[in-house]
Amino acid sequence: MANPPQFPRFKPIELEDRDFIQELLWRYQPDTSEWTFTNLFIWRSHYGFQWSMHRDWLLVVSVAEDNPSYALQPVGSSPRLEVVRMLLEWLKQEKGEEDPRMERVDRRMASELEGAADLSIEPTRDQFDYVYRTEDLMNLAGRKYHSKRNHVNRFRRSHSFSYAPLTEEHLKECLALTETWCEWHRCEEDMNLLDEWEAVRQALANFTVLKLQGGAIIMEGRVEAYALGELLNDQTALVHIEEANPEIKELYAIINQQFCEKSWRDVPYVNREQDLGEPGLRKAKESYYPHRLEEKHRIRLATADKTDAPPE
Repeated sequence: MANPPQFPRFKPIELEDRDFIQELLWRYQPDTSEWTFTNLFIWRSHYGFQWSMHRDWLLVVSVAEDNPSYALQPVGSSPRLEVVRMLLEWLKQEKGEEDPRMERVDRRMASELEGAADLSIEPTRDQFDYVYRTEDLMNLAGRKYHSKRNHVNRFRRSHSFSYAPLTEEHLKECLALTETWCEWHRCEEDMNLLDEWEAVRQALANFTVLKLQGGAIIMEGRVEAYALGELLNDQTALVHIEEANPEIKELYAIINQQFCEKSWRDVPYVNREQDLGEPGLRKAKESYYPHRLEEKHRIRLATADKTDAPPE
């Protein structure tokens, strides 16, 4: 990109920004799921993401209507203390935020800021990413995976299916499957589910340009489950989306196992993103026994009134 926006000028995230931003992110080798261009792009409407550059740092802010504005962490080389202060002050002065904050800050950034008396750092458990050993998700070996292994074996005995790498010819069926999922979960009554549906639609509509990898479970000639992902860093794959026909039991277990085996066999770890504090989702993610939780934090000015902390 010849002329990227320079702070304090921000611009909305657009598809044409992909190569420039993704190169910066790959150079950083992030550990948390926010930091692929795909995630920023497909959720750009929901969060009102905009971006800018300050020297060599990538800056991203959320300026969604009817919600407080906040910043994500500056992406780039250390030290970043001064640019963090600059962003928080900008939110306070330019956006009128009485309690300016930085959300989903990774452990690396939080460690840099330790000891800064004018900043507060607090973990946000609902945002922690679940990171698994790929071999565990592929093989489901050992006593702790006994029930998961049973689910997969039961499905194999009772159903005829095939796995196929996702291509453009599958995208229309994937979209139809997601519409079925949305009807099942009554998305029209839940704004968050509608926003999730829009993010999935954006990922499928731009599957090739975003350079995603995907896999599908085919049954009787139809796509009944699919997954989309990409490399987060050179040691970790990131699963963005996983959908399955809700009327066929064990399909989620099958697409999870098959996508890891067929697409990410040579990558040591798989990041399956956060649970957002949803009890059912947390239970499901914990049932696969993560290797670790990738921590995230909220950074605020230490002088801000902490009695009105925003929900995670």
